[in-house]
Amino acid sequence: MNIYINLAIALAFALASSKLMKFLKLPNVTGYLISGLIAGPYVTGLINAETIESLGIIPETALGFIAFSIGAEFRLSYLKKVGSAPLVIAITESLGAVLAVDAALLIAGYELPFAMSLGAIAAATAPAATLMVVKQYKAKGEVTDTLLAVVALDDATALMCFGISVAIAKSISGTEGFTFASIANPIIEIFGAMLLGAVAGVIFRFLTMLFTGRGNRLAITIMLVFTCVGIGSLLGLSSLLACMVMGAVFCNTSKNSDTVFELTDRMTPPLYMLFFFVSGAQLDISILPSIGLIGVIYIVTRVIGKIGGAMFGAVISHSSKNIRNHLGFMLVPQAGVAIGLATTAMMVVPEHGAAIRTVILCGTVIYELTGPLITKIALKRSGEIAKTN
Repeated sequence: MNIYINLAIALAFALASSKLMKFLKLPNVTGYLISGLIAGPYVTGLINAETIESLGIIPETALGFIAFSIGAEFRLSYLKKVGSAPLVIAITESLGAVLAVDAALLIAGYELPFAMSLGAIAAATAPAATLMVVKQYKAKGEVTDTLLAVVALDDATALMCFGISVAIAKSISGTEGFTFASIANPIIEIFGAMLLGAVAGVIFRFLTMLFTGRGNRLAITIMLVFTCVGIGSLLGLSSLLACMVMGAVFCNTSKNSDTVFELTDRMTPPLYMLFFFVSGAQLDISILPSIGLIGVIYIVTRVIGKIGGAMFGAVISHSSKNIRNHLGFMLVPQAGVAIGLATTAMMVVPEHGAAIRTVILCGTVIYELTGPLITKIALKRSGEIAKTN
């Protein structure tokens, strides 16, 4: 089968699964992931590994649009209203996950460099599944608003936690002496991505003034998301963060932003379906039996750290009880960023590289399949999803 037939199969599976999920009252994202898993190379093999690899452009493109949409949550009017709460919660939930995993692994008797390298990855959260659940159920309210802001900031806080932890792990393991460059690199990556996104946001505003047609504005959106993703990949910057900043700058400087974001929301659903289908097809469930004690510790303590850290951040930032009790449960999903960080960590502690990658891949399977449902339940309990859903 050629790639077009495979894409048609992927969309057909995703559409069929959405009907089944509606009947079962589960998030559509769960259906897309499971349908991809079933059709993928690790279950039925209907779509083989080579085809999935050839569709690699889809995840990066979809994540770029997802990040751009999340950037719209950073309107100055909203930030003035909520103050520093999202930033405080993003920092505490990231640190909570890192410290919880580090402590648990050390208590279990694992070496400090290994514990810190694996624990550093715990900070990362996948925004895609969370955003899709919010959109599907049209969740609205203070918990949803804070959640989207925290998820948007999470990429930056995760990179910082990872950079510092890895620098310390390198120093302790002796693979590389402690250098300021090892800490400076994630800072450069963060600010470089923010600069790229800010410049793109200004260009976005200018181009939407110059081109007024809906079709032209949609073309501009696609062009600039591709630009941020492409330049980010080329320079080793976070394309997620760049696209988020572009969306934030654009929505705060252009009176045309609402129209553009509406156009984007109408265009992206098939892309998101393909993204989660491909993500599901990449989940290798055969590795789950090999997870071992390390994997159990990581998967459980990361969730505990996320929930506890989010609660602590909500308390010290004087957020509402609703945010304090529910937000942490929505930060479970973990995917692409974590796998990328795992690849980097393998170079820090190469003797533990295989174990780190296996644990993160197993965690991805479990978190991605359970995260959307947990997010839906938490949003429903917070009162921000209609009881009929």
